[in-house]
Amino acid sequence: MFQFRSKLHGLMKELTQSVSNRYLHVERKVKVNDLDINIVEGGKGEKSVLLMPGALGSSWTDFKPQIEELPKLLPNYTVISWDPPGYGKSIPPKRKWGLDFFQNDARCAVELMKALKRPKFSIIGWSDGGITGLIAAGRYVDNIEKLIIWGAGAYLIPDEVIALHKMKDVNKWSPRMREPMEKVYGEKRFAELWSEWVDAASAFYGEREGDFCKQEVEMIKAPTLILHGKKDPMIAAEHIPYLREHIKGARYHEFPEGKHNIHLRYAEEFNKLVAQFLLEN
Repeated sequence: MFQFRSKLHGLMKELTQSVSNRYLHVERKVKVNDLDINIVEGGKGEKSVLLMPGALGSSWTDFKPQIEELPKLLPNYTVISWDPPGYGKSIPPKRKWGLDFFQNDARCAVELMKALKRPKFSIIGWSDGGITGLIAAGRYVDNIEKLIIWGAGAYLIPDEVIALHKMKDVNKWSPRMREPMEKVYGEKRFAELWSEWVDAASAFYGEREGDFCKQEVEMIKAPTLILHGKKDPMIAAEHIPYLREHIKGARYHEFPEGKHNIHLRYAEEFNKLVAQFLLEN
């Protein structure tokens, strides 16, 4: 009887360890051309999904609930999150701007996944990461299987430019809003980097009539899920009908009380919606 219990205990311990290892995340650097890109990887599935953070964002500042929970909901997926070049732990290099910075991120993301030997993958993109996701899905049609975005638009309007400049001075932010980014970049560099981002995003309005990726949106073929916090103060309401009209067959789900960070505020519901969409044939 003692031997039986001992063997059973050993088997249960081994099984628990196996399950635990399956969902354990691993953080590492991946060489992409001349860049060292930081990623966080969880799960052991053959299929792949890439988490794309927002402005100045990184894996842990933007996607902690997804990194920890999505591998459990997506057993046939490997869940990967990245720090885009010049953000988070993908420094150096210093972040490069210009009117092609979204396109450069999209290209780098595809090259990253090829370096990981996962050339076909899905995208979960928030805010700037949503814009990058739209571009990747439009430009690299053969690589992107499914697309999930929220807090993103294909263009910028005057009211949004005004709002961005009102937020440019991070000293006017609450300590709670500043703290995560200051931990990553330090107080001085965070203030500099955010100011650079505001100027770079605003330049699209002055030089391209606000156009981030209208052309790419028209080219998307991947099944797309648009999520939206109805009370999102960061993007104009008109972006949602525009994307629904121009992305053929796009699905839509609204969080009536949601704001910009629905994936954090409503993490459990958000993760289940994402998993359901990705698991569909």
